[in-house]
Amino acid sequence: MNRLGKYRVVLIIVLITELLFTGFFYIYQVDAGIPDSIKIYVGDDSSFDFSMPVEANLEGSVEALNISNAEKKGDGKIHFSMQQPFTVTSSEKGRYKMNLKLFGIFNLKSISLDIIDNLELIPCGNTIGIQVKTNGLLVLGTGAVLSEDGLDYEPAYQILQTGDYITSIDGNKVSSIKKLERYLNSNTDGYVTLGIRRNGKESSVKLQTVECQDGTTKIGVWVREDTQGIGTLTYMSGDGQFGALGHGITDSDTGVLMEIKSGKLYNTEIIKIIKGSSGNPGEIMGMILESDSELIGTVEENSELGIRGTISEKADLSKYRYGSIPVGLRQEIKKGPAVILCQIGDEIEEYNIKIVDIDKGSTDNKGIVLQINDERLLKKTGGIIQGMSGAPIIQNGKLIGAVTHVFVQDSTKGYGIFIENMLEK
Repeated sequence: MNRLGKYRVVLIIVLITELLFTGFFYIYQVDAGIPDSIKIYVGDDSSFDFSMPVEANLEGSVEALNISNAEKKGDGKIHFSMQQPFTVTSSEKGRYKMNLKLFGIFNLKSISLDIIDNLELIPCGNTIGIQVKTNGLLVLGTGAVLSEDGLDYEPAYQILQTGDYITSIDGNKVSSIKKLERYLNSNTDGYVTLGIRRNGKESSVKLQTVECQDGTTKIGVWVREDTQGIGTLTYMSGDGQFGALGHGITDSDTGVLMEIKSGKLYNTEIIKIIKGSSGNPGEIMGMILESDSELIGTVEENSELGIRGTISEKADLSKYRYGSIPVGLRQEIKKGPAVILCQIGDEIEEYNIKIVDIDKGSTDNKGIVLQINDERLLKKTGGIIQGMSGAPIIQNGKLIGAVTHVFVQDSTKGYGIFIENMLEK
């Protein structure tokens, strides 16, 4: 093959590669633009406009369901296009499976259409102190240990990993660093067997112990048993449940989402506000008021979408300026004015924001892009600062989400999570 022929082959390969990349990227965008679950309220007319070249086939008992511009088939299915705007309404609760096909030809994915009862929550906005204990000892890393013979040993190297949880030692449950140290210092075998949990799976490993010059016994591992911090309470429900933060509690050193055994929420006393600026996130600095009289609730779940738990019977609920208000679903959210509730001083205040972008296919905690435009808040904080995570977002009288992240290079902007994502099990 001459040089010209080789050149043509290379061009063809490059062109095919670019076409494949463009195709896969387009499919990814379409897939990401449609949520895995669409929710509507019983009796409501919910409008959608995905503008995607996708055909949907819906299965189930569809007698109570009406979708505009849809075709009901004799086999109990409804067929409609997501290329054009459509409206969904139903007189009964239920769950339907929707199979989506790109261009009506290629299988894209299956999603659910959930018809649910109208939901109301109490938006909160107060600053909270959070204390949690890990479910086992979280491994931060491994390191070398100086032995009594003057040599360095690293018995846990390539055996334990960052993010592992130590749950037992020689068959004995371990829930604190002191208990682990006490057992190691009483061990004379030269080896220990650790029960660990890695990515949700239980197993055991055997480690050599190291006798140190100070008389202690070590295995060369850094662990953590608890953590604490400050955030914002997002909502309370009528049955005494709460949600907060809108993102998970992660270990400050490793960034690992912490598996928690138990936790508590307390009132806080704000000591100082550090204003945010470009490249320098600000912070609410406060003191956690650890007493029974200041207890707000107990933490029972930590996930990427926030923390949840139960409100204490002794919690003071008089501080919340709103009663129960409707929950706004993602299709109801509009670009434009909204408000957040947060506590920068002694009281919970309402501040103006603008919703500048919405990713209605988002299943994480970054479905809303918002900008602070309230001069009072900008003067106090410079925008969004650490400790405001969980601040409820309200638009048109409905609770639609919570603040989750700040843009590091622009503290006036940040992300928010859809409230329906926070409520997902």
